[in-house]
Amino acid sequence: MAKLKAGIIGSGNIGSDLMMKLLRSEMLEPTVMIGIDDQSEGMKRAREKGLRTFSRGIDQWAQEAPETADILFDATSANAHLHNDQVAKELGKIMLDLTPAAIGPFVIPPVNLTEHINERNVNMVTCGGQATVPIVAVINRVQQVEYGEIIATISSKSAGPGTRANIDEFTETTSKAIETIGGAEKGRAIIILNPADPPILMRDTVRVLVKEEAKQKEILTAIQEMVRSVQEYVPGYHLRTEPIIEGHEITVFIEVEGAGDFLPNYAGNLDIMTSAATRVAEEIARNSR
Repeated sequence: MAKLKAGIIGSGNIGSDLMMKLLRSEMLEPTVMIGIDDQSEGMKRAREKGLRTFSRGIDQWAQEAPETADILFDATSANAHLHNDQVAKELGKIMLDLTPAAIGPFVIPPVNLTEHINERNVNMVTCGGQATVPIVAVINRVQQVEYGEIIATISSKSAGPGTRANIDEFTETTSKAIETIGGAEKGRAIIILNPADPPILMRDTVRVLVKEEAKQKEILTAIQEMVRSVQEYVPGYHLRTEPIIEGHEITVFIEVEGAGDFLPNYAGNLDIMTSAATRVAEEIARNSR
């Protein structure tokens, strides 16, 4: 059966890495790269891979060739997404939002992959959200999480202009996802850009407080099962150490190594976003058949 045609908005790090993953997909065919600089490396690379490029943004694509994509991935910024989504809505196109704009419902594959499969716009939260909210959610399935806090540490070399421009949106969106998807009564998120050289892998710390004495055995089993679920589409996702459980408090340490599709392996923060978006889009394509 024919693949679902996919367009990528944003030819930077995330868009380029996403393109490499879509090129391997059995359900999706990347056909379009939409950017603002025709001579950027991302646009050049897209043409080399056979994609049609549009260098004057989504408006040019909408006017000249809207039929070339059925589903759009927005890898720009939260502010830019507002306009991009309006254009997509007018054209009736499905939108997967990789920015923290959070117009549509949050989707994290191992937690709620199929719940919003018929939504026109779905939001992929943030890299920190994709890495940590599954852990909060699975603990919450065992015992009510009263408070969930995450600290996402990424290499500064893997943080492009879009990431740096969206720091406030990152913390707000991730905090909200800890509550709405993770189930915590109160959520908090922090991001740290680490300038270390050589660059570090993405590392996340998840700290939760449950209302009653933690059920250690059940929680440890649930966390291990969730890690395996995430590894199905992000092989480099793993626990750095065994979770620490003391009374009502559980602390989990995560590391994410990227697949190296476009950027070096240290860019696990980008890899988990593009991998999750690909996973969701493939489910949308499967559901549309």
